Amino acid sequence: MAKISLGSEPVVGSLTPSKKREYRVTNRLQEGKRPIYAVVFNFIDSRYFNVFATAGGNRVTVYQCLEGGVIAVLQSYIDEDKDESFYTVSWACNIDGTPFLVAGGLNGVIRVIDAGSEKIYKSFVGHGDSINEIKTQPLKPSLVVSASKDESVRLWNVHTGICILIFAGAGGHRNEVLSVDFHPSDMHRIASCGMDNTVKIWSMKEFWTYVEKSFTWTDLPSKFPTKYVQFPTFIASVHTNYVDCNRWIGDFLLSKSVDNEIVLWEPKMKEQSPGEGSVDILQKYPVPECDIWFIKFSCDFHYKAAAIGNREGKIYVWEIQSSPPVLISRLSHVQSKSAIRQTAMSFDGSTILCCCEDGTIWRWDVVASS
Repeated sequence: MAKISLGSEPVVGSLTPSKKREYRVTNRLQEGKRPIYAVVFNFIDSRYFNVFATAGGNRVTVYQCLEGGVIAVLQSYIDEDKDESFYTVSWACNIDGTPFLVAGGLNGVIRVIDAGSEKIYKSFVGHGDSINEIKTQPLKPSLVVSASKDESVRLWNVHTGICILIFAGAGGHRNEVLSVDFHPSDMHRIASCGMDNTVKIWSMKEFWTYVEKSFTWTDLPSKFPTKYVQFPTFIASVHTNYVDCNRWIGDFLLSKSVDNEIVLWEPKMKEQSPGEGSVDILQKYPVPECDIWFIKFSCDFHYKAAAIGNREGKIYVWEIQSSPPVLISRLSHVQSKSAIRQTAMSFDGSTILCCCEDGTIWRWDVVASS
């Protein structure tokens, strides 16, 4: 287990907003009565950078952000099981470029929805419990990973419907896995975190032939030789409580727990002894009233900023790559009082969306400086 190295103290950001960018509310939608747990822009396909999806209840909805704060509903998928509660949705695509939405939640079934026809392309059954997060490999967007309450992470090929790898076992998570993310440039690496308070880094390098085989497999998906990856290459104890969101920022990781802050840290691997090494905590980004679990932050396409909501309906926008961290803006609105489960920053960060426990979606747009 990687321990925090005793070096220089982490740099903590000041909560005084820099007013670097000002945002204002341009729209508010009430989607329904049930909580909305996920909102995500499509960064996979440049034709659809202004298109986003939400997940909540048994519904996945696709919208488009238009000029002047307008949000247009493009389509809606309603699951046949009215008791399903989707917790996560990710954009992916088929090998021919067809946009897919991949959603999962309470039931533990992953639905791959063809966004063109609004029909189910495939359903993946395999997880033994609910699914907390799904993420797409940006360099190969027909690969997705799912993090589950069943203590495992699974790698799927949405084109062929194959479960390629299962990250679980002797060195795996010991409680619900809450978040997972692909490394932005190293295709072999993922990071996962969860209720066992750890962040684990996994490598698929030695299993990559199975990933390639999954694209050309012609037999039944159930006959594919799915492999278990039992040992992560790195285990970090950065937090002392549930870790519910982790994202790669280059080779660094940004993660958060339930203690009112996001932490930027560097995993320092030991080549000889996998799983060990040290953690260098670089920076901390305070987020007041962010002490309940299942609140996820998001970044713009180039990871310049991160936006995170809190349980009181406020959003904090941090500049990630400056040291010390700079609070770009603190967004609050008199009618926004419900816990924000997730935010979505647009490609350039000029629009911020958030989805809330009370079934609302809020749109904030940057105010042009005069």
